[in-house]
Amino acid sequence: MQNNIGSTILRVVLGIIFTVHGFQKFQGGISYTADFFDSLGIPGFMAYIVAVIELVGGAALILGLATRIFGALLTITMIVAIFTAKLSIGFIGADGLAGYELDLALGAIALYFALAGASSFSLDSQLFSKE
Repeated sequence: MQNNIGSTILRVVLGIIFTVHGFQKFQGGISYTADFFDSLGIPGFMAYIVAVIELVGGAALILGLATRIFGALLTITMIVAIFTAKLSIGFIGADGLAGYELDLALGAIALYFALAGASSFSLDSQLFSKE
Protein backbone atom coordinates (compact mmCIF):
# COMPACT_ATOMS: atom_id res chain seq x y z
CA MET A 1 0.00 0.00 0.00
CA GLN A 2 2.75 2.48 0.91
CA ASN A 3 4.63 1.61 -2.29
CA ASN A 4 1.48 2.34 -4.26
CA ILE A 5 1.04 5.71 -2.56
CA GLY A 6 4.70 6.65 -3.07
CA SER A 7 4.65 5.54 -6.70
CA THR A 8 1.43 7.44 -7.32
CA ILE A 9 2.81 10.65 -5.82
CA LEU A 10 5.99 10.33 -7.89
CA ARG A 11 4.01 9.64 -11.08
CA VAL A 12 1.65 12.58 -10.56
CA VAL A 13 4.50 15.00 -9.77
CA LEU A 14 6.44 13.81 -12.83
CA GLY A 15 3.30 14.22 -14.91
CA ILE A 16 2.79 17.77 -13.66
CA ILE A 17 6.40 18.70 -14.46
CA PHE A 18 6.18 17.37 -18.01
CA THR A 19 2.72 18.81 -18.63
CA VAL A 20 3.91 22.28 -17.59
CA HIS A 21 7.05 21.99 -19.73
CA GLY A 22 5.04 20.87 -22.75
CA PHE A 23 2.47 23.63 -22.25
CA GLN A 24 5.25 26.20 -21.85
CA LYS A 25 6.71 25.24 -25.22
CA PHE A 26 3.39 26.08 -26.91
CA GLN A 27 2.59 29.06 -24.69
CA GLY A 28 5.99 30.68 -25.23
CA GLY A 29 5.78 30.18 -28.96
CA ILE A 30 6.70 26.80 -30.36
CA SER A 31 8.66 28.54 -33.12
CA TYR A 32 11.25 29.63 -30.53
CA THR A 33 11.68 26.02 -29.45
CA ALA A 34 11.89 24.93 -33.10
CA ASP A 35 14.60 27.53 -33.70
CA PHE A 36 16.50 26.30 -30.65
CA PHE A 37 16.27 22.71 -31.92
CA ASP A 38 17.60 23.87 -35.31
CA SER A 39 20.55 25.56 -33.57
CA LEU A 40 21.39 22.20 -31.96
CA GLY A 41 21.25 20.40 -35.30
CA ILE A 42 17.88 18.80 -34.55
CA PRO A 43 15.17 19.37 -37.19
CA GLY A 44 12.85 22.12 -35.96
CA PHE A 45 9.70 20.05 -36.50
CA MET A 46 10.89 17.79 -33.68
CA ALA A 47 10.02 20.63 -31.27
CA TYR A 48 6.34 19.96 -32.01
CA ILE A 49 6.75 16.25 -31.37
CA VAL A 50 8.63 16.80 -28.11
CA ALA A 51 6.10 19.39 -26.92
CA VAL A 52 3.19 17.03 -27.63
CA ILE A 53 4.95 14.11 -25.92
CA GLU A 54 5.60 16.27 -22.85
CA LEU A 55 2.09 17.77 -22.76
CA VAL A 56 0.08 14.63 -23.54
CA GLY A 57 2.52 12.29 -21.82
CA GLY A 58 2.53 14.40 -18.69
CA ALA A 59 -1.26 14.48 -18.57
CA ALA A 60 -1.38 10.72 -19.18
CA LEU A 61 1.07 10.14 -16.32
CA ILE A 62 -1.08 12.21 -13.99
CA LEU A 63 -3.98 9.90 -14.81
CA GLY A 64 -1.84 6.78 -14.91
CA LEU A 65 -2.82 6.05 -18.52
CA ALA A 66 -0.39 4.36 -20.94
CA THR A 67 2.21 4.81 -18.24
CA ARG A 68 4.80 2.45 -19.68
CA ILE A 69 4.53 3.96 -23.17
CA PHE A 70 4.81 7.57 -22.05
CA GLY A 71 7.48 6.65 -19.52
CA ALA A 72 9.56 5.25 -22.38
CA LEU A 73 8.91 8.25 -24.66
CA LEU A 74 9.80 10.71 -21.92
CA THR A 75 12.94 8.74 -21.06
CA ILE A 76 14.05 8.99 -24.70
CA THR A 77 13.24 12.70 -24.69
CA MET A 78 15.43 13.28 -21.65
CA ILE A 79 18.32 11.20 -23.05
CA VAL A 80 18.26 13.23 -26.26
CA ALA A 81 18.06 16.49 -24.28
CA ILE A 82 21.09 15.52 -22.22
CA PHE A 83 23.24 14.50 -25.17
CA THR A 84 22.25 17.32 -27.53
CA ALA A 85 21.78 20.34 -25.28
CA LYS A 86 23.09 19.74 -21.79
CA LEU A 87 26.10 17.43 -21.68
CA SER A 88 28.55 20.10 -22.81
CA ILE A 89 27.33 22.42 -20.03
CA GLY A 90 28.10 19.84 -17.35
CA PHE A 91 26.22 18.17 -14.55
CA ILE A 92 25.59 21.33 -12.52
CA GLY A 93 25.88 23.85 -15.35
CA ALA A 94 27.95 26.96 -15.87
CA ASP A 95 27.57 30.65 -16.66
CA GLY A 96 23.95 30.71 -15.54
CA LEU A 97 22.93 27.74 -17.70
CA ALA A 98 21.33 24.73 -16.07
CA GLY A 99 23.22 21.47 -16.25
CA TYR A 100 21.79 18.08 -16.95
CA GLU A 101 21.09 17.04 -13.36
CA LEU A 102 17.34 17.71 -13.63
CA ASP A 103 17.09 16.01 -17.01
CA LEU A 104 18.91 12.99 -15.59
CA ALA A 105 16.56 12.79 -12.60
CA LEU A 106 13.43 13.21 -14.73
CA GLY A 107 14.70 10.64 -17.22
CA ALA A 108 15.47 8.13 -14.47
CA ILE A 109 12.00 8.56 -12.94
CA ALA A 110 10.38 8.22 -16.37
CA LEU A 111 12.43 5.06 -16.96
CA TYR A 112 11.15 3.66 -13.68
CA PHE A 113 7.58 4.04 -14.92
CA ALA A 114 8.48 2.62 -18.34
CA LEU A 115 9.75 -0.51 -16.58
CA ALA A 116 7.38 -0.78 -13.62
CA GLY A 117 4.17 0.71 -14.98
CA ALA A 118 1.68 2.58 -12.85
CA SER A 119 0.56 1.69 -9.36
CA SER A 120 -2.87 0.33 -8.55
CA PHE A 121 -4.03 3.95 -8.20
CA SER A 122 -4.14 4.56 -11.95
CA LEU A 123 -6.37 4.28 -14.98
CA ASP A 124 -4.04 1.60 -16.32
CA SER A 125 -4.82 -0.53 -13.29
CA GLN A 126 -8.55 0.15 -13.49
CA LEU A 127 -8.85 -0.44 -17.24
CA PHE A 128 -6.39 -3.27 -17.76
CA SER A 129 -6.37 -5.15 -14.46
CA LYS A 130 -6.37 -8.94 -14.93
CA GLU A 131 -8.32 -9.52 -11.75
